[in-house]
Amino acid sequence: MAGRINDEDVKAVRDAVPIDAVVSEYLQLRNAGGGNLKGLCPFHDEKSPSFQVSPSKGLFHCFGCQEGGDTITFVMKVDHLSFSEAVERLAAQAGITLRYEEGGYNPAHQRGERIRLVEAHKTAAEWYAEQLATSPEAETGRIFLAERGFDQAAAVHFGVGYSPQGWDHLTRYLRGKGFTDKELILSGLSQEGRRGPIDRFRGRLMWPIRDIGGEVVGFGARKLYEADNGPKYLNTPETAIYKKSQVLYGIDLAKKDIAKSSRAVVVEGYTDVMACHLAGVTTAIATCGTAFGGDHIKILRRLLMDNGSARVIFTFDGDAAGQKAALRAFEDDQKFAAETYIAIAPDGMDPCDLRLAKGDEAVADLVEPRTPLFEFALRQIVSRYDLDTPAGRAAALDEAAPVVARIKNSGAQHEVAVQLAGMLGILDTQFVVKRVAQLARWARDRGGKGPAPAGRPQQPYDAAPRPAVSGPALTLRNPVYATERELLKLALQRPELVCPAFDAYGVDEFTAAPYAAVRQAILDAGGVEYGVRDPQEYLVRVREAAPDDTVRAMVTELAVEAIMRRTVDEAYAGEQLVWVRRRAVDRRIQDVQSTLTRLANGGDPAQLAAVQNELWVLQQYGQALRERGAAAL
Repeated sequence: MAGRINDEDVKAVRDAVPIDAVVSEYLQLRNAGGGNLKGLCPFHDEKSPSFQVSPSKGLFHCFGCQEGGDTITFVMKVDHLSFSEAVERLAAQAGITLRYEEGGYNPAHQRGERIRLVEAHKTAAEWYAEQLATSPEAETGRIFLAERGFDQAAAVHFGVGYSPQGWDHLTRYLRGKGFTDKELILSGLSQEGRRGPIDRFRGRLMWPIRDIGGEVVGFGARKLYEADNGPKYLNTPETAIYKKSQVLYGIDLAKKDIAKSSRAVVVEGYTDVMACHLAGVTTAIATCGTAFGGDHIKILRRLLMDNGSARVIFTFDGDAAGQKAALRAFEDDQKFAAETYIAIAPDGMDPCDLRLAKGDEAVADLVEPRTPLFEFALRQIVSRYDLDTPAGRAAALDEAAPVVARIKNSGAQHEVAVQLAGMLGILDTQFVVKRVAQLARWARDRGGKGPAPAGRPQQPYDAAPRPAVSGPALTLRNPVYATERELLKLALQRPELVCPAFDAYGVDEFTAAPYAAVRQAILDAGGVEYGVRDPQEYLVRVREAAPDDTVRAMVTELAVEAIMRRTVDEAYAGEQLVWVRRRAVDRRIQDVQSTLTRLANGGDPAQLAAVQNELWVLQQYGQALRERGAAAL
């Protein structure tokens, strides 16, 4: 195993890579006020953003699922990496060479498995691209691309490559780069042959598939030769880094424009993505050998932020398979807050063929939203029935009405119900409207498995219930808890405003157990005085001092949550200090009075006098706090 990464290098990585830059690679962030940013949480399904990032503190926290931490923690959780792997990835981005406490610098073969698999794919992608550009054998691949309107510059932009026809060209090349046979098999780049590993992809045009962070995690390989008995498209098998239901081809290139324009275009193939991007439709993406499903929706929703103006446009071939794919996409429509549309060229051409035949403008025009996905679904349903007979109209209504009932906006739902009546030739429009409304109501009564009332986002089918928030609720009715929480937020976010008074506060002055634990963590980290000296390292130390993940999550939450006053100054901080101390003094007075009552019935006179004196001191101190405020602390 590799040695422990030097602590100074870990700190350097934290400081060098801004958390908002890292997080924005995975989701869209917007201003949340107070210097914070917000977005849809990547760790659980949600309709409104409860995930907050504090760039100044280098922390994130989700107020929905309670996940939180620093930049390293985020990368660990979102990409399922170990601590060392996350630090190594961020260090590579920042150009920082890491030192290891045991054994000096970390040899390449000792790195974490995921890092090694990603490195193998990166190396393979570069090698495949070089083969396409320079190898005489790859002329077949270059011709294939040219016939579809893609020159060498396009191939370079998308990283397209070529895998030679031999048995083990890539395998031998990667071995020479230090990768083991086990790593090559685990990566899916090689497979077991009779005499050892051989190349999985041979004689094919290669598209690197990148995750949302831009790392190559797999390949899509297109057959070029008739002698190849394999499928037309061959994808990387499921591996530790590649899950076809969780990747979208082109997402690394499209994510910024998707977030900026609140629009995504879903096409069917790699060449369609290329054609769209080259035609100026830079929000185009595609699935990788699987139907568009729930995990793909989660990726898009985090970029689209589920605002009401968001648009998702599906392009499908005009054949029966394309129509079936469109209807399958509609099954997941209610998981979007975005409006969904379908785009099918009149002559049934896909974007790649359309660009060849009619140019870039035709592609751009194709993906302009025209037909809502639900309308397309209705027309496909209605077309299967004989509407000249009462029985046919009734059967069509039975199948189509539930589709209308799932439309998210109730106003649009009513309007489409009227349109459905016209499509079916049913003169009693109100009968159709009432039928749709009844189905929608039944769906709601079954627990939300249908359209939600207007203005209230619908909970997705596969959304996990939110875990209970540890500690007191975020909406605090208890003024004691509310004030303690506010003071801890000040101690973590603005230590200079509560220093040095806060460091004299005892753990027992915080009545909520989670808050007492946070107070102890601040104490163990050197107190707010340390926070004044080194604010960035201070939060790292407090989180490390937390005894468990629950307390650590609470520290992160309090460090990110907005302070309740718009103007945060010494006067406001003083008020919170005084309130917490006054309540602690009042509690102590009650305890002393109870002791005094017991001692008054025959107790030790000396002890009685000491208790009476303590009570007098406490009462005087409480009076001073009420009259002089923070000056009496």
